[in-house]
Amino acid sequence: MYLVNQCFPCECGKDRTGRGCKNNGLARLTWSKGSICPALFVLAGDLERSMRVILRGCAAVLLWGSIGAASAQAPTPVPQQTTVERQVRALANRETQTGIYLNVLPDCTSGPLPTIRLVTPPAAGKVVVKTANAKTTNYKACLALEVPAYVAFYKAPPEFLGDDALTIEVKYQGGRTEIQKITVKVSGPGGQQKI
Repeated sequence: MYLVNQCFPCECGKDRTGRGCKNNGLARLTWSKGSICPALFVLAGDLERSMRVILRGCAAVLLWGSIGAASAQAPTPVPQQTTVERQVRALANRETQTGIYLNVLPDCTSGPLPTIRLVTPPAAGKVVVKTANAKTTNYKACLALEVPAYVAFYKAPPEFLGDDALTIEVKYQGGRTEIQKITVKVSGPGGQQKI
């Protein structure tokens, strides 16, 4: 209402609120019909200054917010390579599972399977990798799932008894690499019986 009263005073010397034109500060100003009201220039200048202050404040908030979000969302560094050492018991001339390799995503679906490479082959036996479907329950947040997997098997010759060693490199998507140093303890037919 202020802008209307400032720009359109009545012919009779009173504005629309009933006050005289002297009170609204524009009694001395004259402008031709169809020209822009001087109060609009004052309002536009105040509006422009106000908008600059608001825009600067918004820009500062966005800048600090993006810096905070970037630091909060900064990915935690994944160790590029980890080494795992373990032992497996096996019987001569029988396939023994030495590892199962799968990739389960947070939504309990399968991700891309890792790449498996035999870095150091065993001295006596032989290693093979087969594809399989892994079925499990209560794995992390997954109550039940079935996903494709790779399964590594070791097989010693019938006459071999003792320790054999092999090294497998497992590369997952995203750059994570795991070196597995596996010692296989091969025994004869009665070597694994518990008394």
